[in-house]
Amino acid sequence: MKKILVVLGGGRPKGNTARLVQAFMEGAREAGHETELVSLMKTEVKGCLGCNACRYGKPCIQKDGFNEIAPKILEADLVVFASPLYFWTISSRLKAFIERFYCIAREDPDPPFGRYENYPVKDSALLMTSADNFFWTFEQAVSYYQFAVVNYIEFHDRGMLLAGGCGDTNGRP
Repeated sequence: MKKILVVLGGGRPKGNTARLVQAFMEGAREAGHETELVSLMKTEVKGCLGCNACRYGKPCIQKDGFNEIAPKILEADLVVFASPLYFWTISSRLKAFIERFYCIAREDPDPPFGRYENYPVKDSALLMTSADNFFWTFEQAVSYYQFAVVNYIEFHDRGMLLAGGCGDTNGRP
């Protein structure tokens, strides 16, 4: 059994991404896994300020929802990032959430290539929806996920579900 934390960066509680997340979580529970959902629409998470307080043994100075979510990230085996496509990338809410991973990193006393963050080892996945479905629709979003989450934070990518051509839940094609 795995502990799965799903972070929803979409703003519509009954939108395409929320529906995709619900289906994913139901399937995971049926397979015997434990799931928890964090909606960034309900829990405010601000972007990183770059103040480095967390690098000097202090907690993040921002008083927002990330401080409550951080222990859940550390407990999870798999972190699922879910977002609708906004302006050809992930939502700003989800990007702010990913930026704040800086404060869960530990100092690396012998850093390779001058990089001093050492992130916890986790699995990750990406769930995305889009109203349209061109061959390049998800290119920027996938690139950001692969660079920031897989390459930099070094989470182990376990897959992506990119659901293009969903239309709009408000009745527009």
